[in-house]
Parts: sequence; structure tokens; C-alpha cells
Amino acid sequence: MGYLENFLPKYLARLGAEVDVIATDLPTYHYMSERERKVAYTGFADGSDLVPGAIETMQGFKLHVLAHAKALGYMRMAGLRKKLRSIRPNIVQTTHAIGWIPLQAALAKPGLSYKLFTGSHYHASVFPLANKKVPPWNKELLRCRVTRSLPGRLVSLFTEKCYAITSDCADVAVRFFGVPRNKVDICPLGVDTELFRPIANQEERQERLRVRQRLGFSESDIICIYTGRLGEDKNPLLLARAVAQLTSAGQRFRALFVGNGVQGEAIRSLPGCVVRPFVPVHELGNLYRVADIGVWPTQESTSMLDAAACGLPIVANDTMTAPERLEGSGLAYKLNDAEDLIRTLLKLRDPEIRNRLGSYGGQKMARDYSLESVAWRRLRDYEAAFRCRGSRKEKPVSEEVLEGPRLG
Repeated sequence: MGYLENFLPKYLARLGAEVDVIATDLPTYHYMSERERKVAYTGFADGSDLVPGAIETMQGFKLHVLAHAKALGYMRMAGLRKKLRSIRPNIVQTTHAIGWIPLQAALAKPGLSYKLFTGSHYHASVFPLANKKVPPWNKELLRCRVTRSLPGRLVSLFTEKCYAITSDCADVAVRFFGVPRNKVDICPLGVDTELFRPIANQEERQERLRVRQRLGFSESDIICIYTGRLGEDKNPLLLARAVAQLTSAGQRFRALFVGNGVQGEAIRSLPGCVVRPFVPVHELGNLYRVADIGVWPTQESTSMLDAAACGLPIVANDTMTAPERLEGSGLAYKLNDAEDLIRTLLKLRDPEIRNRLGSYGGQKMARDYSLESVAWRRLRDYEAAFRCRGSRKEKPVSEEVLEGPRLG
């Protein structure tokens, strides 16, 4: 899949940390309806390779798979305390600030004497309460206080920092997840700039043309790319309809969709649109470099960062709560307004505009979002926290990254 909990351990290990990742045996997006999950992920990321008890070494770190158990309707890791006791990490990093996994890590901390860090990846766009003005006695807000804020505050008592990936994720963590503002640090998801980078030489330019031809595109086509689940919530069909309208009007716009999902057949039926199934993350960079514009019509996606790192200008909606992803490197359109999306795409017909936005985005990703820099920053925090706990002599700093299923 290629997201933070899969990439960050590799870079931490390169910097000399001894890294273990603990995952559950659950498939990606296990909480989805069975139909939608099967359409999107069967044969690609269906969890069939996650066997409880398995330990595997990859890219310099160890992956441990634990069974899952259900408690109060939510999933937790079975045997997490025992696993942590066997590894005895100096640092534990969870990717969430609320839920059973961070709570389990927090409650195990006193007996195992590690330093705990959490994370917040919830954007306001996917957390409805963040976009509502409700009185303090609102039923939905009160339920959130009991089920999220109070447990989150308990977890925060045991943590050093909560890394929010954007400013709006930080706001959600503070307002709804019980995280004290002074413990929140904004640190981006990061991009693997070894995989995601602009075209660098003539050989790669030739490869771009070969892949275009293989996919049925010409050299003169303006290719918009969307990668990810083809679901109703992400609504890539909106992009497909916009491109189909432009194609029917004689414009050279085309679209490449990489992913699976319930909108796949409808997208495939439209003129100018090509659909390919999910691919392993190491193949994505070549597909971005084949395209000219990256488009994500509704929800934020870390794929925006990957595409920008490859030198593509980005188009996203005007309600996106992480505007820094578009600053200087993309354009916004009115959410779910197909005509405005068409107008925005037409602004990018000019290759000079595409090159200017794409070049700035590629430089910005390399400078501010590279996973190497994210890993350095976190490792400095981990080492500072470790030094503060006393003079006890240990092996070099080791880190535990706890996750549920491998999430996108």
C-alpha cells in the first residue's frame, strides 16, 4: 500500500534505529461493507498474507502480526502487552491517538518503561463534527466526548507527543480526541522521494512514451491521473465525466484511473478514460510520470503528495482542509461541481502553467515532505525523550510502530 506505517520504519532503520512494526491480521479497511471491500481489494490487499504469529524481516525492520479481538464493537490487538514485553522497545509510536491500540499501549507503558508517541490522521473532511457548529449539549458531541475525548485524554497522560499530519488533523485531535494542544506537533505524512520523483533523464522520457502507448494514450494527450479506491466517497467518477465531456468536445484531455472499486465499471464506460487495477507501490512512480495532472475530486489523499513529488500539478476541491498541499503547486475547484472542474482543467491546457506548478510542487515535496527528513525529525524527538528518562544504559534506541491493518 505504501503509507506512513510502511515507509517510515524503513527510513528510521536506515538512520540506525532498531525498528519493529506490529500489525493485526485484519484486511485493509476491514470496517467497510463486505461488498465494497471485496470489489476494491480482493487479490491486492485483502489481508490473506497477514497470519497471526508471523514475523518477517523487510527493508531493515521486523514485521510482527498479531491476532485481533473485538471489544465494545471495535478491534484491538490480542497479546499486545506480551509482544511488547518480549521486544522491550525504548519508544512506541502508534498511528492514532484514540482507539484500543493506543489505549493498550498507554496502559502497558508503566510496566515496560518506554516513551509513547501517538498520531492523528483524521482530516476534518472525514470527521463530520469538525464541520458543524453545535451547542455543548448536542447529543452527537456528548457521545464524542465520552467515546473519544475521554479515552484520548487518558492516552495523552502517558504520551510525549501526538504527530498530526496537517493543521486540520491537529485541530480535530485537540477539539475531539482529548489531546492537549501542547502535545500536538504537526509533521507531514512524508513522501518516499526515491520512488516518487520527477523525470530525470532521457531514458525515463522514453519510458514515459512507451507506457503511454501501452495504455492507449498519445504523446499529445493531456493525461489526468487519479489513484486510489474507486468508491462513492472519493467519487473519481466526477473526474471521469469531466474528461469524457472534454474528450467529446475535441479537447486532448484523457484520464488514467489506478485502483478498484464500485465506480470502476461506470468510469471504464466513458470516453477518454482508462482504468487499471491497483499496483504495488514501487510501480506507482512510473504511472505518475506518465501523466500530466493529478486530480483527487473529493477527499484528501496522501497520493497527492506522491504525484506532486513526481512533478505533477494537483487539482483538488476548494473545501480541502490541508490547503498547504496545493499552495504554489496546484489549483482548487468547487467541490462536486463538474463544470468548475472542467474550467479548472482547461486552465492547465497550457504546458507552461503545468510545468511551473509541477516544478514547484516537486521541489516542495523534496524539501519539506521527504520521508528521510520526517524520519530525522522524529528520531531526534525519540532520542530526546529517551535521554530524559534517566541514566539507564540501553541498546541503541529501538522503536515500535503499532498499527491496525495496513491503512491507506
